[in-house]
Amino acid sequence: MSSPAKTITLTGPDLVIEAVPLTREAFASFGDVVANPQPNLHPSSAASESSLPFDGISANQGSAIKYQHVSRQINLYPQAPSAVPGISVMNIFVCASRIRIPSASSPPTTTTFPVRVLERHPFTTQTFIPLSSPENQHYLVIVAPTLPPADIDADLPVPANLITADQAGSSYPRPLPGRGLPDIRGLRAFIATCKQAVTYGAGTWHAPMVAVGEPGTALDFLVVQFANGVGTEDCQEVYFKKEGGKEGEYGIAVELTPLSKPQDAGSTASRPARL
Repeated sequence: MSSPAKTITLTGPDLVIEAVPLTREAFASFGDVVANPQPNLHPSSAASESSLPFDGISANQGSAIKYQHVSRQINLYPQAPSAVPGISVMNIFVCASRIRIPSASSPPTTTTFPVRVLERHPFTTQTFIPLSSPENQHYLVIVAPTLPPADIDADLPVPANLITADQAGSSYPRPLPGRGLPDIRGLRAFIATCKQAVTYGAGTWHAPMVAVGEPGTALDFLVVQFANGVGTEDCQEVYFKKEGGKEGEYGIAVELTPLSKPQDAGSTASRPARL
């Protein structure tokens, strides 16, 4: 059971999106950012805190802080047309660096990453957890909202609601995006550090992982999701091409600029995307 990838032909000027630092607040409609919410708090001091984020508690006989439910996982495969159950899987992706952050210069320089494809996993969340952290290594998180359903996507299976066999969907923090193709007018790009993991919400359109670093380097990720082995239920893809463009021209790019200062997991700095 599979359907071919969709292709969208883009007309008009190229769309260039500026990558901004990844924060939980800016990413909330697309998924979860997972990072230590209080990196400066040592476990020995946790017991004296009147309140901690994520219902945090002192654990392991006072030697640890437990932040609870930092990301909600969901399995909606019971609604898949094939009736093949989804199981929890953990994979490792070793991602070669595909772009680098330009160094500060005068005048400042930029680099761009072409967005050729977006994908989604309609019946599951998907979490990327960095396992390695080479010096100055980052990664790009590129996401898009969903258009209303149309004839072109009528053959793409998606869940109808958040009801699951164990009712876990009742605590899921965002609505399902629906059946439509990606809305590139709302495309967002974020630059993440290796102190941050990211969970794509079920059905969220996103680019395949883009490691950011020097040529010849790679970034390891542990990837956690549900899957049932049925192609179009596990993953759906949309490719982009530019009308009248040459081979390799896709019409959408993410722009990276020099980091003004090192970004850490607790940073809340953000700039609006430039379209």
